[in-house]
Amino acid sequence: MKVLRIMLLLCLMAATGAMAQKAEDAKMNKFISALMKKMTLEEKLGQLNLPGAGDITTGQASSADIAGKIKEGKVGGLFNIKSVEKIRDVQRVAVEQSRLKIPLLFGMDVIHGYQTVFPIPLGLSCSWDMALIEQSARIAAIEASADGINWTFSPMVDVSRDPRWGRMSEGNGEDPYIGAQIAKAMVKGYQGDDLAKNNTILACVKHFALYGAGEAGRDYNTTDMSRIRMYNEYFEPYKAAIEAGAGSVMTSFNEVDGIPASANKWLMTDVLRKQWGFNGMVVTDYTAINEMVDHGLGDLKTVSALALQAGVDMDMVGEGFLTTLKQSLAEKKVTQQQIDMACRRILEAKYKLGLFDDPYRYCDVQRSKTEIFTAEHRKAARATAAQSFVLLKNNNVLPIKKTGTIALIGPLADATLNMTGTWSVAADFEKSVSVRAGLQKAVGNNAKILYAKGSNLTADSVLEANSTMFGKSLGRDRRSPEAILKEALAIANQSDVIVAALGEAAEMSGESSSRTDIEIPQIQKDLLQALLKTGKPVVLVLFTGRPLVLNWEEENVPAILNVWFGGSEAGDAIADVLFGDVNPSGKLTATFPRHLGQVPLFYNHKNTGRPIEEGKGFQKFRSNYLDVPNDPLYPFGFGLSYTTFSYSDVKLSKATFKPGETITASVTVTNSGSREGQEVVQLYIRDLVGSVTRPVKELKGFQKINLKAGESREVTFKISADDLKFYNSDLKFVAEPGDFKLFIGTNSRDVKETAFTLTN
Repeated sequence: MKVLRIMLLLCLMAATGAMAQKAEDAKMNKFISALMKKMTLEEKLGQLNLPGAGDITTGQASSADIAGKIKEGKVGGLFNIKSVEKIRDVQRVAVEQSRLKIPLLFGMDVIHGYQTVFPIPLGLSCSWDMALIEQSARIAAIEASADGINWTFSPMVDVSRDPRWGRMSEGNGEDPYIGAQIAKAMVKGYQGDDLAKNNTILACVKHFALYGAGEAGRDYNTTDMSRIRMYNEYFEPYKAAIEAGAGSVMTSFNEVDGIPASANKWLMTDVLRKQWGFNGMVVTDYTAINEMVDHGLGDLKTVSALALQAGVDMDMVGEGFLTTLKQSLAEKKVTQQQIDMACRRILEAKYKLGLFDDPYRYCDVQRSKTEIFTAEHRKAARATAAQSFVLLKNNNVLPIKKTGTIALIGPLADATLNMTGTWSVAADFEKSVSVRAGLQKAVGNNAKILYAKGSNLTADSVLEANSTMFGKSLGRDRRSPEAILKEALAIANQSDVIVAALGEAAEMSGESSSRTDIEIPQIQKDLLQALLKTGKPVVLVLFTGRPLVLNWEEENVPAILNVWFGGSEAGDAIADVLFGDVNPSGKLTATFPRHLGQVPLFYNHKNTGRPIEEGKGFQKFRSNYLDVPNDPLYPFGFGLSYTTFSYSDVKLSKATFKPGETITASVTVTNSGSREGQEVVQLYIRDLVGSVTRPVKELKGFQKINLKAGESREVTFKISADDLKFYNSDLKFVAEPGDFKLFIGTNSRDVKETAFTLTN
């Protein structure tokens, strides 16, 4: 009876909530309809226009180049304008000097933090901690909104399996399941439970769709795949973000089925709106409409009309909507209804943000002074960074002691400006904590830290310049490579242990930073080889925004800690892990290949009709290489700890079940080492027989647990038919009866296995 009362109460609450939402929607629709009746065609087109802010100085917004367009109602929002004072000045122009006084949206690429910068998204994903990831977005929203921003172009949820692509750093790796969990956490962090609160911001899911699958790993390049692959391997994170309530979506640069995404009606209307029920606004990426001219779809007027017809609402920077749609309307190439619908969606976003009630709700100068880059936020960023690091190898070198003499060597060792990584546009790079500063603070007077650069980032000065853009110079050393190395070896020989901070610079990955060589630059490898020859224990602290090829390093370096780019507090977080104050627990969300020639390489691949037999070398007439194994260097889900974990065999509550029922899989995990640590317990499933071919493994669940030394815990996963569903050849989402394998383990390779059957 008590359970029934609770169920009735929950139903009543849901019904009450639905009624309240219906009433609020009706109120919004009435307001916007009344407003749109007053709007001219030009003013409606103006709402569809999202230019860059340009150079706007505080107190001079009215005289800025963009001000005239704002006064004329030809701007719906601005992006890349920073500081609450500037934004307040510009908003004043819109709401006090334009005819209809419609407030502006203010957007920015708040990707992994605002001024308090968290690890790059690929690093964040390796924490496998959804609470931490949501917290990072919540803090980003608090800081950005305190500085006038009400819209972020994040989260980026593109699945990517090609580490040549630089923007892998901005996403969550190769797996759609964990990508979907992160998408939901990020949207919730940004938008909270009420967009009208002044510390929440509108999320924008990007890049829809398939942007991470560009050919040859080259940015902006063509994407081509079957629809069944889209639905089963790439769409899930976008859909999860929509289901989480994301308020906006950004189109991708690439084509899909031969049609650029910004003109692809199947993507923007059939899938996004009709199939997934999205009712928010769609914005293009930067000049994406204009770029369709180079794609070969026609002139600016033609492609602008195609974009509107496809379901795009807002044109970022290109101004094709603003300058051509009036003529296209006269020529009947677009309809008034299409223009009105796009305008309405943008006005709805502004309404939901509360901008019509108070255009200045994000312009509280006091908040900007007290809620940005706070000690509390920095503490959270430091703790999160430490959770993102992945220990790839450790031959009893780590953790190191806070005593003796430590040689800190490498071009990334004292690189304060590079700690935040790519897409940290609001950060004050000078306030970041370098590895050198972090180690020195950690040891105090208990140990001696000796520093030398050791080498430049690369031998090629042009490549280094292109890899250290946007104010992130490493200060290229003009001495000869021999002189720089000699200095480093002199301090290395005085040390008890060597910490080598090597890898990529911040802008060596990111947008328009594709690489054909994904090894550590040769000049740094030469440095590392020389340091190893000293006979001292060497720890490689690896900075990277993508999986790298590390064969030689894995074979020769005693310890490798992948720190990605850890954000504002990177140096302190690195010190926490190196000295053992924090036990590393990160796990890879992207496979590390042995050789570039294996790319694309990912764990959830399909079998061939001639698969290689496990544990055997080259086999003629099987699907393998002559020169390297098929296996990766480090598999998906891999990551070591300063302790060890053992797994019992997997137990199932029953071996068969049918739709509507569940089974429980359990395993006992034991901390078999000598110190407390965290482990990510991972569940994978394989569908053995399907109406279409199925992957050899698919991640279907994970739990991050903390265990004291010697402690054991039973970890359980509940599996239903929903967990077994996939899109068949008719693109129907089905669970097919049959036999399945189930795996639980510490990564995608090292697992315990059992089997079950789904019956009719």
